[in-house]
Amino acid sequence: MMSASVKKPIIFQNIPCTLVTGFLGAGKTTVINQLLAIKPADERWALLINEFGRIGIDGALLASAKDSKPEQDNIAIREVSGGCICCTSQLPLQIAISRLLNEHHPQRLLIEPTGLAHPRELIMQLSAPHWQTALNMQAVITVLSGVQWQQDKHRHHDGFQAHVRDADVLVINRYAQLSDSEKQALQQWISKLNAQVKIIWAASEQKSHDTNDSSNILLSKSSVSELKTQLTKPSQVISKQRTVNIVHPQKSITSLQPQSNALSISTTLSSDAFTNKDDSQTDTDIELPYRYHEKQQELQLAGWRLPAHYILKADELQSWLLALPNWQRIKGVVHTSDGWLQINFTPDSLTTSTVSAQVDSRLEIILQLDANTNNDNDTAVESDRSEEKDRTAFLSFIETLPSIDWDTCDRELMALVI
Repeated sequence: MMSASVKKPIIFQNIPCTLVTGFLGAGKTTVINQLLAIKPADERWALLINEFGRIGIDGALLASAKDSKPEQDNIAIREVSGGCICCTSQLPLQIAISRLLNEHHPQRLLIEPTGLAHPRELIMQLSAPHWQTALNMQAVITVLSGVQWQQDKHRHHDGFQAHVRDADVLVINRYAQLSDSEKQALQQWISKLNAQVKIIWAASEQKSHDTNDSSNILLSKSSVSELKTQLTKPSQVISKQRTVNIVHPQKSITSLQPQSNALSISTTLSSDAFTNKDDSQTDTDIELPYRYHEKQQELQLAGWRLPAHYILKADELQSWLLALPNWQRIKGVVHTSDGWLQINFTPDSLTTSTVSAQVDSRLEIILQLDANTNNDNDTAVESDRSEEKDRTAFLSFIETLPSIDWDTCDRELMALVI
C-alpha cells in the first residue's frame, strides 16, 4: 500500500526586512511609495501595513494603485488593522508575517507600523529567536516631519522622541520652512536622542503645480538613491535588542452594525482589539454602511465605510471634518461630488487628491480628547509639579473638552449624501 506523500513546509531564511516608522502624520506613506517604485521588476516584495484604526484605507489605496502600475507587479500587501501591533499580543504580527512569507514567498518584506506605535517594543518582537533565522533585519528607516518638530507638543512628546531613539536612518522631510538656525537646533536635538543615526534630508519635488495633490509630492532622485542603499544595510538598533515578553491589559472595543440605511451601535468586550481581515471576517463580510468608534491610548477613533453609490458633497464634507473637535488625523478615500478623492489631513497639512474609483468609501478620524498634550517628563517645569497638581490640572482640562455624540455625527455625515 502506497503511503500518501506529505508536503514539507517551506523554511524561509534571511528574508531582508525593513521597518519604516515615524510619528502620526510624518509622511511614512510617501516614503513607502517611493521604495515600492524602485523595486526591481523581477523581484517579489511584500508590504505589511499596520493601521491604528479598523477601516484599512492605506492598504486599499495601495492595492488599487498597484493594479494600475505594471512596475508594481509582484507586490503582496497585507493589513493588520484595529490597533498597534506592538501594543497587543504578538499573535497578529506573527500571523501576518507568516502568511505573507508562506503565501507569497517574497524576496523582501517592508513593515509600516502605525504612527502611534512604540518602535522599541516592535523591534524587540522582531528580535525574537523565531524570527532571527527567517528575517534579516535591515536598517530601521524613520520619517520625521520638520513642521511637526517645530511644535513644542511634538518636540517634547515622548512618543515623538521614541521614533528617533530607535532609528538607524532618519529621513527628514517638510523642512523647507526651517531656518538655518532651526536646522542646526534640529540636528542637536537628534544627537541628544540618537547620536549614531544617519540623517537623510529628503528634498521633495512636485510633478505639477497642483500643491493640493498629496500624490504630487515625490522625493528627489538623490534622496531615493540614499534610501535605496539603506535597504541592504543591517540594523545596528535591532542587533542590540533583547527579546522580552510584553504583556498588555484587555481593551474594550465599540463597533457599529447597520440597520437598513441607518447606523446603530453595539458594544462588546474583547481581550484583543484587532480586526484582522485575514481571519474569518473580510471586507465582503461587512454590511454597508458601517461605522465603529473606540478609545485607544487616550485617543478617540472613529471610522465609516459607505457604499460606492453614496456620493457626498465635497465642500460640505471637508467643512464638516475640519469642524470636528481636537482632530489629530483624518484619512479617507471618498466618492464625492468632485469625484473619488483621497483625503489626508493633519494639523500641519490639508491635502486631497483624485484617485480611481474604489469598491467603497472609507473615512477614519483620530481625535485627541484627553490630556496627552505634553509628555516631556525631563523638563524642569514638569519635574517641579507635584502629583496632586498634575491630577488637578488633568481634571480641569478634561472638563473643558468637548464631548462627541457619535449618533449625531452619523446623521450629519448621512445628510451630506446627495
